[in-house]
This record gives sequence, structure tokens and C-alpha cells, in this order.
Amino acid sequence: MATRRSIVHMDLDTFFVSCERLLDSRLHHKPILIGGTSERGVVASCSYEARRFGVHSGMSMKMAKERCPEAICIKGNTQTYSKFSRLVTDVIKEAVPIYEKMSIDEFYIDFTGMDRFFGIWTYASELRARIIKETGLPISFGLSENKTVSKVATGEAKPNNQLHINYGSEKDFLAPLSVQKIPMVGPKTYQTLCSLGVKKIGTLQALPLELVEQALGENGRSIWSKAQGIDLSPVEPYNERKSISNERTFHQDTTDVGKLSGILTAMAENLTFQLRRAGKLTGTVTVKVRYADFQTQTLQQQIAYTAADHELLPLVQELFKRLYQRRVLVRLIGVRFSSLVSGAHQLRLFDQDLAFPALYKALDHIRTRYGDRAVVRAAGLEARSIGYHNPFDGEPPILLANRSI
Repeated sequence: MATRRSIVHMDLDTFFVSCERLLDSRLHHKPILIGGTSERGVVASCSYEARRFGVHSGMSMKMAKERCPEAICIKGNTQTYSKFSRLVTDVIKEAVPIYEKMSIDEFYIDFTGMDRFFGIWTYASELRARIIKETGLPISFGLSENKTVSKVATGEAKPNNQLHINYGSEKDFLAPLSVQKIPMVGPKTYQTLCSLGVKKIGTLQALPLELVEQALGENGRSIWSKAQGIDLSPVEPYNERKSISNERTFHQDTTDVGKLSGILTAMAENLTFQLRRAGKLTGTVTVKVRYADFQTQTLQQQIAYTAADHELLPLVQELFKRLYQRRVLVRLIGVRFSSLVSGAHQLRLFDQDLAFPALYKALDHIRTRYGDRAVVRAAGLEARSIGYHNPFDGEPPILLANRSI
């Protein structure tokens, strides 16, 4: 008989709001909105006090203020939230055998087999208490035999609580809940299910798999299985050193700072696209220079988690300027993004200019369809003259002006 798995999903409650309250106790029990503070901004997070007025994440800040005029609006600070995220990660890393950091505020932990030595429920409860004590942040968790049920259980346990779903009771636990609780069920999928008369998970559980596949396409089988409480996906061990990088060795050593800067722009721009395509954010940036005499120097900087060109590209150039002081021939340069975590662009919601997310979405769509170098910054064209590989099929790329975007 296969060993029963024990998977914990931990999620920091209203994480951005909780961080702000740690810094300013006057914010406790007040309706809080975190995000772009202009009327064009978007709510990245909100307190439970604000949610009572119908405010939710992703809502326009203008509408949120209309619904909750007394709310306190805070632009948000990614450096602060990244710092607290690392504190929580450090506590978890010391206490568990395998964990997966899904985003800045969300973790999966695999306790399978530990029940031989510890009571898993007790151990997970003690870990949660330790996180609260050492960081001051409220956190909830769900415990079950798989990721899906544990994640849903965490949502039901909130705020600042915990919930255990016993083996064999997964379907009964899920049945009365909205199908929107199932991971992968977004607004469009929900509308499709509603058109079939399916609003509760229990109704979805009773449908034939073939019907669900016909209605939802390739995701139908996975969503149907999750509704049954079945999820075999493993907890992927999180590795702080996980990274993506790009290096270029030149055919002819050079001291041309303009060309060196250009190739760094091209590499960094491509790497940020790779981050977004993989749904990743980076927390550490490193620039590497190898001189003609083979001496190699690197310089790195920890940053708030991001996958935004307008934050990463200037930092790469800044690190290069600080690093390249010898003014002798350069043989190789490189860029590495490390300390990767899964996550989308929720942190970018603090930007006042909402054109950035739309811009990156458009650029990434072009690159996905036509090739990584289908659209590039003009500065990146310098990369061609010193051996930068262009994977685009020989067509001239679309150029972006050299400005801070």
C-alpha cells in the first residue's frame, strides 16, 4: 500500500497589509488598501475590514475608494515585503525537510513520513506559532494528503487559523464549496461551469469526466480530478540558488563600453522575458566580467522580487558601471538572476503607471509568437556586432527606443 502523503499549505494572511501594520500599529483594525494610490491604480491587497465593503484584490483603486471612503491607502513597498518574506522563508527552511515557495507569501511543505517521529498536526501547529512569534505576521495553513485540498483548506481556515482535512474526507470537505475555490478555475472557466448549472464542487464531482473534458478542453481532466480531491503533483524542493543566466565570450576582446553595455541590455532583457514566461520573480541580480588575463570579477545585489524590465535593466547597468573599473580588454560578460520564486506581477501593482504591465504583456506576446528577439531595445542591437546570438529567424526585429521602460 502506498504511503499516505501529508502536505501542508501555508499562506500569510493579507501579507502586504500585515507588514504595514507591523511598521505602524495605528493601522490595526482599520480598513487598508495597498496598491497604486492614484485613481488609475489597482488594489494589490486589502484588509478584512475593507473587504466588508466589497473591496477585493484586482479592483481599481477608484472603485475601492468609492465603496470604502474611509480606507487608508498605502502605495506599498516591495523592499519591505521581500524582507519579511525572506524572514518567514528562513524559519520554514530550518524546520522542514522539503518545502516549495510558491510566491512571496505562500508555501507548500511535505511532511510525508514524519508521522513516525512527530505528530504532523502538532508539528505544523508549532511551526505556525513560531512564524507568528518570530516575524509578527499572521499565517494560516491547511493540512491534507495533497496540494489542492490543503490550499482550499487554508482558504477556509483564514484568517489566522488552521484546518486539518482527514484522509478519506476530501470529497465531503470540497462538495459544499464554490467551484471558484478550485485552483485553475478562473472567471472564464467559472462562467462555462455556470452555463452547465455547476456552481458547487459537489455538482462538478457528480458530472461524467467526458462531459467536463468536452466543456473545458485540455484542463477539464485536471479540474475534474481536483474536484474529486485528487492531486498527485509533488512538492518541488525550493532552492535559493536556483537561477537563470546568460554569458557571452567575445571572438575578439574589447574595451568598447558602449558595446559591452548594449550586450548586457540584450541579455538582461531576454532573461526578464524568460522570467515572466516561466512565472518567476528574481530576488538577486549578478553581473560578471572576465578580463583578457582571465581574472574574473562579479558583483551582486539583493532586491525586491521582480520580473520588470524597468527595474532590472537599470540595475544591471549600475552593477556593470561599479564593476568595470580596470578599463582593460574584456573577454566575457554575463548576467545572472537568482533567488527565484514563483509569482506573477502582483508587486507591479504598486506602480502608478499601469502602462508597464500592459506593455510587458504585449511585448511578451510578440516574443512568444515570433521569437525571443522579435522586439528589442535599440541598445541591444549592439550585441550583434560582438557575437550575441539572435534566435529570431533572420527578420529585422522591432525596435524599442532607449528610454526607461
